Amino acid sequence: VRARVQHAMEAVGLPFAEFKDRITFGLSGGQMRRVAIAGVLALEPRVLVLDEPTAGLDPQARRQLMRRILDLQAQGITLVMISHNMEELAEICDRLYVIAGGRTVMEGTPAAIFSRAGELRAMGLDVPDVTKVAEALKARGLLPAGEVIYTLAQAEDAVARLLAQRSGAEGTGAA
Repeated sequence: VRARVQHAMEAVGLPFAEFKDRITFGLSGGQMRRVAIAGVLALEPRVLVLDEPTAGLDPQARRQLMRRILDLQAQGITLVMISHNMEELAEICDRLYVIAGGRTVMEGTPAAIFSRAGELRAMGLDVPDVTKVAEALKARGLLPAGEVIYTLAQAEDAVARLLAQRSGAEGTGAA
């Protein structure tokens, strides 16, 4: 059991030697969340359900915990994550379920769900910030209308394509 606990603590970024004898009430919010996740990981689950895992954390603790969650996903652990943070869901999920009034009202890939920004907003949900920027670029005719952007990497690719098109147009004398 000790070896599993040690491995689980290391997996969430808590050095076992440093944290094994610490009282949990003396830990930061992010550390307490990681201890809770480590406690579950020590049981070696195949599925991990996380309910708002980064709520109330400062930006640095949020990024650290998200990196650890992505590491767990890469190790083959199935993650079920409940969250209102669309940026986090966009980065980590390959399938989304939108639940309202106790029932599933939308289901699909992040692209399919975030392409329905108006419906999400009508339910009191939002879209990732990069999706909002992409919508503004589409409204100005700078991005194709059908393109759905919901991650920073996708936004970077779209902007790079846009800049390449602009520089190509300038090089040909077209405007």
